[in-house]
Amino acid sequence: MAEVLLIHHVQGLTDGVRAFADELRGAGHTVHTPDLFDGERPATLEEGVAYAAKIGDEALDRQVGRIVADLPQGLVYAGFSWGVMVAQRLAQTRPGARGALLYEACLPVTGEWAVGPWPAGVPVQVHGMEKDPFFGLEGDLDAARDLVATVGPELGEVFVYPGNWAEHLTWATLLGFILTRGAGAISVDHLMARRFRSDAR
Repeated sequence: MAEVLLIHHVQGLTDGVRAFADELRGAGHTVHTPDLFDGERPATLEEGVAYAAKIGDEALDRQVGRIVADLPQGLVYAGFSWGVMVAQRLAQTRPGARGALLYEACLPVTGEWAVGPWPAGVPVQVHGMEKDPFFGLEGDLDAARDLVATVGPELGEVFVYPGNWAEHLTWATLLGFILTRGAGAISVDHLMARRFRSDAR
């Protein structure tokens, strides 16, 4: 089973994010859910973005550094939306990553917003909705497809869901049941199996 570091979205460590983590735990995985907002739960995306800006990137980076210092290197890094920025950066820069699960966001692996090349042999899944203004219509879907093209189909997968929910983050937590119990190809177990197949070569 996998050990997962799950980074919440810009509205904080909500009940939905906790429920998603509990689904993963129920499937036998170890899941860490740090609260980077220290209990704050902004009511809207706009308030969440403002709150994150108030904390500041440097302070958040220090907090993340303290969190991962106490964790093993062999983690699967997962993030929702804003949390993808943290999770993807760790997957790309912290040695020993076992995989990455990116929901509703994806950073490019080249260009201005890139944090560096994708590490060899690390599997990745990206999930998002086609018409979501923050994913499908803002460049993240293109970045996800470029990432998968870079790592190849043996290690990378993009799952695009039709339509757009009224709230950007509402649908994401509904994936918990599917990812852990329902659809093998998009489960954490499947992601880890891809890693093991890669290691065996």
